[in-house]
Amino acid sequence: MTLPDGYTLRRATAADAPVIAAQRAAMFADMGVEYAEEVAQFTPWAARHLAAGTYLGWLVEAEGQPVAGAGLLLLDWPPHFIDPQPLRSYLLNVYTHPDHRGGGLARTLTETAIAETRARGIRVMSLHASEAGRPIYQKLGFTATNEMRLTLAGAP
Repeated sequence: MTLPDGYTLRRATAADAPVIAAQRAAMFADMGVEYAEEVAQFTPWAARHLAAGTYLGWLVEAEGQPVAGAGLLLLDWPPHFIDPQPLRSYLLNVYTHPDHRGGGLARTLTETAIAETRARGIRVMSLHASEAGRPIYQKLGFTATNEMRLTLAGAP
């Protein structure tokens, strides 16, 4: 988990929620998904969960400015045959600004989240990968699963 020269990694705080929300919006924009309205809702959610310790975030900075980031959501999960421990981690919001891509920042952020997951004794970590991110995750040992989704229109 090493960064190229000129970059630093730090843990995000609740005060970083707007930065994380902006990176999340940029991540979705890169994938062609419109996400403007949800940013306003995500910022207070992120601040609340960062403060509570249920969302862990990391930011990579260059010249004091955030250029990449990632988050780890800690989930209360029922004991399961894959892992009897009632806790899982979910990697999300992995983003690198286009001017800083190709230097291993996303890989370092993902490795940091994996190390945190391992340090907490959590055995199962999941994520939803973009096409651009999939090769990074596969190289780190992530495998595809059989997850399915139902989106309920008009649900409160």
